[in-house]
Amino acid sequence: MADRSRWLFKDAPTMLAVLDARLICRHASRGWREHLGLQTSLEFEMSLSDLFSLDNELGLSERLKTLLLTGIPLHKVSIPLFGKAGITQGLLSAWRIQQDNEEQPRLLLDVTCNDELNQTLIELRRLQTEHELILNAAGEGIYGLDRNGMTTFANAASTRIVGWKLEDIIGKPAHDVHHHTHADGSAYPRDQCPVYAALKDGEVHHVDNEVFWHTNGGSVPVEYTSTPILKHGEINGAVVVFRDISERKEIERQREAAYQEIKNLKEQLEMERDYLRDEINVTSDFGDIIGASAALNRTMAQIEAVATTTANVLVLGESGVGKEMVARAIHSKSNRANKPLVKVNCASIPKELFESEFFGHVKGAFTGAHKDRIGRLQLAAGGTVFLDEIGEIPLDQQSKLLRALQEHEFERVGDDKTVKVDVRIVAATNLDLEAEVKAGRFREDLFYRLSVFPIIVPALRERSNDIAPLAQHFLYRSCTELGREPLKLSKQQVQTLQKHNWPGNIRELKNVIERAVILSTGSRARLDLVMPDASQTHIPSENSTESTLKFTTDAEIREVEKANMVVALKHANWQVWGEGGAAELLGVKPSTLTYRMKVFGIAKDA
Repeated sequence: MADRSRWLFKDAPTMLAVLDARLICRHASRGWREHLGLQTSLEFEMSLSDLFSLDNELGLSERLKTLLLTGIPLHKVSIPLFGKAGITQGLLSAWRIQQDNEEQPRLLLDVTCNDELNQTLIELRRLQTEHELILNAAGEGIYGLDRNGMTTFANAASTRIVGWKLEDIIGKPAHDVHHHTHADGSAYPRDQCPVYAALKDGEVHHVDNEVFWHTNGGSVPVEYTSTPILKHGEINGAVVVFRDISERKEIERQREAAYQEIKNLKEQLEMERDYLRDEINVTSDFGDIIGASAALNRTMAQIEAVATTTANVLVLGESGVGKEMVARAIHSKSNRANKPLVKVNCASIPKELFESEFFGHVKGAFTGAHKDRIGRLQLAAGGTVFLDEIGEIPLDQQSKLLRALQEHEFERVGDDKTVKVDVRIVAATNLDLEAEVKAGRFREDLFYRLSVFPIIVPALRERSNDIAPLAQHFLYRSCTELGREPLKLSKQQVQTLQKHNWPGNIRELKNVIERAVILSTGSRARLDLVMPDASQTHIPSENSTESTLKFTTDAEIREVEKANMVVALKHANWQVWGEGGAAELLGVKPSTLTYRMKVFGIAKDA
């Protein structure tokens, strides 16, 4: 070193050093020597590794060698360096120097290192560590983008959620790594990405229903917020905070499924309510199965035999014999007794509404379908469907019913979802189905599907011993419903009932008894007023003989009774209740008279 330059190093308080071409330090300023704790001697020899902590800055040697070759200076490179107090941080600047008489160039190093700078750098490292701990402690994924959309950092949660490694994403466009595709598999262009939109418009963008893609190829449902980073009023990058919402999605799915189930149950309950309203007067039309005749006992034995099985049953018999009661008995004795028994009167369903009635429909399926409705088959799920008048189903609709019975599944009208249902079929008809099959009016395969176990219900004329208990049952029930005192049947009246042919079977017997109760005024049922064969039970007046009596039609009797009530009402000045009222004059209860007035349509202006 020239003498003229020695004074620069001898007393300079700053940290200056000269390295030769082999990067060996032979001269250092007083400031650097004091920093190292060396003697004040100007001449010494130290390697680069004696000056700097190269473990943390492995590229320094290469950069200095490059500087020797190119002459391009280094400016304020952060570098850890040794000192008597340990490793401290400094800022290194370096440039190439060469005097005229020197063959090899040398490097002049200038390091800025003071306590204030080191304290600042220590605080910076502390804050950086603290912020990293905070970011990594967050449950949400957080990553940063520079102004060009390249990833600058990512916390631990983000790597856990989408599976990436930091070294694989830093400096790369995040969109191409985890947001390249929509949930349906279609491409997601970067210029449509809300994350990157924050880099363009400087607005905060929040999305709550998209997916990020995991490194394993699977999608992760997320919600995220992309917030722009502004520096001096200009967009300098963005921070993205996102959350895995898989659990929320599953809860929403379960809630939707529960809602749908509640909706279906509500519809089913409404259908059951409407159905029960329709059936409330039908359920006990014929009471329990009453009687002990041999013909009825054979039928009951068949009911007992088939009830606990899963076989479909075909109930045959004349109109009015009580086929529905047999179906109810089969259901009540089966393993499905705690499930619904749903009745479908096939004869009463219009052809165009057959599918809707049986299988249900969705809202808008056809004109008038203002809301979803479940069909009778679904209503009876787990229970029994009673198909009354099965022979009346139109031929072109029978195949749809057959498929539902065979496959135990169907689609509601206007719906593409298949509904699976488990029901047992009890069908009934008064037609000869075998003859209908031969005539081509009933499908043979449907006939065999329904008639696994046929039961023939005997006509009432075939069980004459059961007529008396049936008549007594209907008599008691009619008196109760009409508010009458209990009436009796004489032995002769019972014999008359047993001799009648009863073409209408039990239904006819019930109607006859009910009419007799309405027309009776004493304690004995007036069968003579409703059955010509029972006229001998009428007690003749003093001035008439049995030979001179003539029968009277039911219509004539009703006119007489109506006229008699009107006369009594007018006599009582239209007073029904109380002393001197029309009810007292006629010898009936006021409630009974009120009911009869309603039946006959009697009003005060009559």
